[in-house]
Amino acid sequence: MQFNNPLEEEFYEKSKKNAVQTGYRLNPDYDVVVIAVKGITNNKKEYGEWYCFCQKRTGDKEADKKIICPCAARNRDIEMRGSCRCGLYIK
Repeated sequence: MQFNNPLEEEFYEKSKKNAVQTGYRLNPDYDVVVIAVKGITNNKKEYGEWYCFCQKRTGDKEADKKIICPCAARNRDIEMRGSCRCGLYIK
């Protein structure tokens, strides 16, 4: 998978590496991955962090640390549903 935007490419590569390191994998559904990468990259551009686009930001930097991708709920969501909330990571 290749992205034209360097920031999107950076996040995609970072996510692939994280998936391997944690025993997960990225969703094989191209559209799900593109939507997640673009949404999270937009948050990086707008707010300065890789905030998960499927989570609501509070505006409190400390509280919002838990929604930086991979978010704090990822492991629980994957164990319960087979994927994280946005669908980027799967079992």
